[in-house]
Amino acid sequence: MNPPSPQISRMEDVAREAGVARVTVSRALSHPDKVSPATRAAVRAAIERLGYVPNLTAGSLASKRSRIIGAIVPTLCNSWFADAMDGLAETLGAAGYQLMLGQSGYHIDQEAGLVEAFLGRKVDGLILTGVVHAPSVRERLRRNRLPVVEIWDMTDDPIDTVVGFSNLLIGEAVAGYLLQRGHRRIGFIGANEIRSGKRAQGLRQRLQAEGIGVAEATPVTPPSVIEDGARGLAELLALEPQLQAVFCSNDTLGVGALFECRRRGLQVPQDIAVVGFSDLAIAAACVPALTTVQVNSRELGRRAALVLLQRLGSAPAEEAAPSRVIDLGFQIIEREST
Repeated sequence: MNPPSPQISRMEDVAREAGVARVTVSRALSHPDKVSPATRAAVRAAIERLGYVPNLTAGSLASKRSRIIGAIVPTLCNSWFADAMDGLAETLGAAGYQLMLGQSGYHIDQEAGLVEAFLGRKVDGLILTGVVHAPSVRERLRRNRLPVVEIWDMTDDPIDTVVGFSNLLIGEAVAGYLLQRGHRRIGFIGANEIRSGKRAQGLRQRLQAEGIGVAEATPVTPPSVIEDGARGLAELLALEPQLQAVFCSNDTLGVGALFECRRRGLQVPQDIAVVGFSDLAIAAACVPALTTVQVNSRELGRRAALVLLQRLGSAPAEEAAPSRVIDLGFQIIEREST
């Protein structure tokens, strides 16, 4: 004799167990931000006790929303992208949305394929890293009218909205900072990707305005590792033995440059000053501590999520309507390496 099939809990059962109306359970699942914390907790406890599994597909068909946001990053090997996704996921989750991630590997054609895949999944919105995409992607997304937020750079002509900072201005600011400290023989260690290239361009433009050239190491293949920074500095010293300062397009490369200085017996910053970008935890912990450009990755993710939620009509009421261009800026954090 076969054992009886376990009874499947329904939403009505959850409502009865939690002591609320069925519509309140539905709202707690689909729009948790519109239900009090106490009610959410009661519904969640009832769901766990009963083993209820919400039919998200049915809910999506009824509301014509998937409650899924797609996000494409170059890689999760670098913590600055992971931190941004953490802020994004937390803010979206509080509003009842799930985050679906894709990695482009720094290739715009791979990004284009992921965009098509996300559109096929009927995501409610998209987060794209950077502002340079395949022309077909820009056209497709604008025609689709899907809410899109580009992050990690700045443009006056976003697909929809952009939340980030100017990589070009970061390069210019670092150049100005090094010039103020009396450095004239300056090098750059960067990665073979668009945003690193913009930081190099900003550095180059500011120094050229003073009649100064830049020694540039061969761009490394991202994601960067510490050894790339060490090799980059060795290459720069071969090009410019009297090198006074180096700007590294991320802190991983910066730490590698510091290690290479120590290996060669070079004093930092007396012999060579080193500046990084992104303000990783290791930047403050290494010896000497690394001067770097700070961008708040987690806050960037949070703000990008809020912009998307506003576009979807799901943002907290106190949040102001977003501009199409939101520049979060950056800050040079001065430490021992300069």
